[in-house]
Amino acid sequence: MTVHSSPRSPLEPGAGTTRTSGSEGAGARQGTPATPRTPSAEESLWARCFHPAPSRSTQLYCFPHAGGSASFYFPVSAQLSSVAEVFAVQYPGRQDRRKEVSPRDIATLADQLYDALGPALRARPTTFFGHSMGATLAFEVARRLEADGGELVRLFASGRRAPSTVRDEKVHRLSDEGIVRELKLLAGTDTALLGDEEILRMILPAIRSDYEAIETYRCAPDVTVRTPITVLTGDSDPKTSMAEAEAWRGHTTGDFDLQVYPGGHFYLTAEAPAVIALLRKHLTGQG
Repeated sequence: MTVHSSPRSPLEPGAGTTRTSGSEGAGARQGTPATPRTPSAEESLWARCFHPAPSRSTQLYCFPHAGGSASFYFPVSAQLSSVAEVFAVQYPGRQDRRKEVSPRDIATLADQLYDALGPALRARPTTFFGHSMGATLAFEVARRLEADGGELVRLFASGRRAPSTVRDEKVHRLSDEGIVRELKLLAGTDTALLGDEEILRMILPAIRSDYEAIETYRCAPDVTVRTPITVLTGDSDPKTSMAEAEAWRGHTTGDFDLQVYPGGHFYLTAEAPAVIALLRKHLTGQG
């Protein structure tokens, strides 16, 4: 099993399985594991549940990388639905949301996410996992949750340097060919898709917007969350040095730990069993 293999490629413009909504708007009722709440239509648009498990006492929300989509986390959901209800965030501009405009800054995307998912995030104990851009976005949504009186169990930040660390990166300004070269370099996208001009026309606008959002993101060193943070990184990731991964420590007033795995930016491919085991351990209260 690999984290990025799924019924559809992370960038394929098809729709993943979605839990259907039984109510509209922000009025979806709260619930308990014995009486599960019904997700609103807005929640179902932004978070996909491939293996519904509403009786679980805890939930895991997974945030994809730049250019990624909810289906990236299908195998994670399959592996962990026995211990938590797993939701994969679906950003605008891809798969069944491909006709929507992708926000070009992290703050706007985080605001939209929290506006849609806030009631669900407060309904029961919640853990976040984000990879690459998804780690930064998860941090920003965690800030909004805490500001609104909510709490997270833990934030798993994978494959991304700390929010306050900055590199002068301008991938979003490259030509389409330049962006494709970058995607091939990071080895997180099916190369067959990158050679399909029709698919590229559909997915490149969202990828460019994602890169602009993460490359223009800025965060002060003293911005913190109360949420405990676990950082996961590949030991040869060109996008994150050990010092940049360690710098996440300064962004939490809670517990912090750093997990290092063999591999590059998508170390998740080979290290999926170890990462799944780590998540399972924490979700079952053994971490």
